[in-house]
Amino acid sequence: MERETQGAQRVPRRRGRRPTPPDPDSGPVGAFADRLWRLRQEAGDPSYEEMSARLGAAASKSSLAAAAQGRGLPSWETTWEFVRVLAVDRLGHDPVDAERQWRERWLRARAAQHSTGTAPTADAVPATGLMPLPGAPQPPLASTGATTSVRTPSTGTGGVEEVGPAGDTGAPGDGGERGRERSAPAATPASPVPRPRGRRHLVATVAAALALLTGAVVFVVGRRAGTDGAAAVAGTPDRDDSRFEGDVTYPDGTLVPPNSSFTKVWRIRNTGTVIWANRFLARVNDDPCQTPQVVPIPQTRPGEAVDIAVSVRTPGTPGTCRIYWKMADEQGRTLFPLKRPVFLDVRVGGS
Repeated sequence: MERETQGAQRVPRRRGRRPTPPDPDSGPVGAFADRLWRLRQEAGDPSYEEMSARLGAAASKSSLAAAAQGRGLPSWETTWEFVRVLAVDRLGHDPVDAERQWRERWLRARAAQHSTGTAPTADAVPATGLMPLPGAPQPPLASTGATTSVRTPSTGTGGVEEVGPAGDTGAPGDGGERGRERSAPAATPASPVPRPRGRRHLVATVAAALALLTGAVVFVVGRRAGTDGAAAVAGTPDRDDSRFEGDVTYPDGTLVPPNSSFTKVWRIRNTGTVIWANRFLARVNDDPCQTPQVVPIPQTRPGEAVDIAVSVRTPGTPGTCRIYWKMADEQGRTLFPLKRPVFLDVRVGGS
């Protein structure tokens, strides 16, 4: 009887081995993992499965667990999902401040890792805000006679830097003049230029400059006379934004049979000022339900709502399917990183 009473009062414990905290003194990666570990403790120590399934982190539980182990620096996408569900959703921190602070910490850890000669892990990404689209062809690192776009590990917005063809070390726009200067023979004293020719050249230069200036003034005045309103509109900065309108089909918690197919539809509204073109929803986690890795988004004008459909195939065994997607452009850049992902959440089982 005493054993039963003690068993009834026993606090339930998690199954499996208790994870070992990371060592903050092991290096920059360990120190960063220790911050994530302490954030998780502060948020009530939820399990990684709970963070991924119930709290809505758009990352697998294995990726979340690896982020706080300190064996390798996680990608920024995994880091932000770890932070978002704990610091923002559970602890109520400001999302903009949290994103800025943790991005700076992640960038410092990555820079310190590189300075110590530690090789980056496979989960690390070369630039923030970039997400390769599954199945998309990778751009060549260099090309002959054409400009190549290369993603560079910048500490800013993680944009695309334009570089010249391979082997072109001249300054942009110099037309190869620098190479000709290096191959030219030693300069010899030049004979003095006749004074009259210099004066004629100076007069011609001044006249040409005045003509260009006069034409520019006339052109600007003519434009201002009839396009003041258009200029004001053109000066307004573009704003890219979205709003989730709801589930059109199969709302969260819907029961679907095993080994069946259905089509999930979401409705999203373009609340910004730019047209959505060549955009996709990119799947960001693994799940037993089968879906395409990327889902095209129809072209959507500002103010319009768009229905986005994805075909889903359920597994043969009962369970839960919870799949996350983030909007991305044709280069694979993740858009709206501060927003929660669009997700599918259904139960698989019999009636």
